[in-house]
Amino acid sequence: MAESGTPSERIAAELRRRIVAGELAPGERVPSTRRITREWGVAMATATKVLSRLREEGLVRAVPGVGTVVVGAKAPGARTAGARAAGERAAGASADGARAGGERAGEAQGSSGASGVPGIRRARAGGDRELTRERIVATAVRVADTEGLAALSMRRVATDLGVATMSLYRHVPGKDELLRLMMDVAFGEQPLPEPPASHWREGLEAVARLQWRIYRRHPWLASTMSFTRPVLAPDAALHTERSMAALSGLGLSGEEIAQASVALAAFVCGLAVHFEREAQAEQDSGLSADEWMDRLGDEDHDRLMSDPERFPMFDAMNRGPEIDLSLEALFEFGMARMLDGIEAAIEGRRA
Repeated sequence: MAESGTPSERIAAELRRRIVAGELAPGERVPSTRRITREWGVAMATATKVLSRLREEGLVRAVPGVGTVVVGAKAPGARTAGARAAGERAAGASADGARAGGERAGEAQGSSGASGVPGIRRARAGGDRELTRERIVATAVRVADTEGLAALSMRRVATDLGVATMSLYRHVPGKDELLRLMMDVAFGEQPLPEPPASHWREGLEAVARLQWRIYRRHPWLASTMSFTRPVLAPDAALHTERSMAALSGLGLSGEEIAQASVALAAFVCGLAVHFEREAQAEQDSGLSADEWMDRLGDEDHDRLMSDPERFPMFDAMNRGPEIDLSLEALFEFGMARMLDGIEAAIEGRRA
């Protein structure tokens, strides 16, 4: 049977069995791509195929910020969908089954699109005609949002779109350009407030808060940013343009205006990098940051950090009220202090 063929098919069959048997309930997370690679000893590309197959069968769906979860359908319906998909792949009687088989064959041949199965080339050509740069970028953003940047590849995007990998290169030269386009789309989704704030501090704060929201919505985005080798993304550059305009005419030099604007953006981005790390850690462990800290336990904490001679400040703080070190609290504190510093520079020039 087809289900006993490739590693991705065997793993998908096992997860399908767990879903149908109720071992994985509706709304429950299925193993992440990283967990699949560890548990079954396969490559990340294989793990990605597994989740793609289950999504195509309607058994799971991707939830931003959560991961891939079992859909809320009843078990009998899920069993029918799984059996029907398996039957189509085994018999090759339907167009969908033929296309899926052709795509797997194309991957084995380096995604050249060549196939000995009649109709495969015509089906792919039709899909390619509907392919646009916008669809490619939107699919890539969805993959990165739901599964992280590690799961993103040109092959993965092509699989989700149902086209040959090489067909993507007619619209996007490569992954670097794809990331640039994704970055621009992410920043362009939420436009800067109009009109700009009349006071420079309110203006900079509005830009910083908007960037924070964008990074939270797209946890992968911060790790793609570079402040030493910036990517030419117009919608992202508008943020710097707005910040510099807010500081214009206040006595700062052009260099100081640029440095203040970029330094504030770099602070927001540097803190936002932890969004993706936390999302991946939660997906892999199944524990939120608070739950992880609870699991750490007072015993481990006391053993490592309770030495008052070595850690007098930690010891004093542990005896006092609870301290909020969440990303939101750090963002609010850091942004306010950076704006205070810029204000001091402005006042110094005026004096």
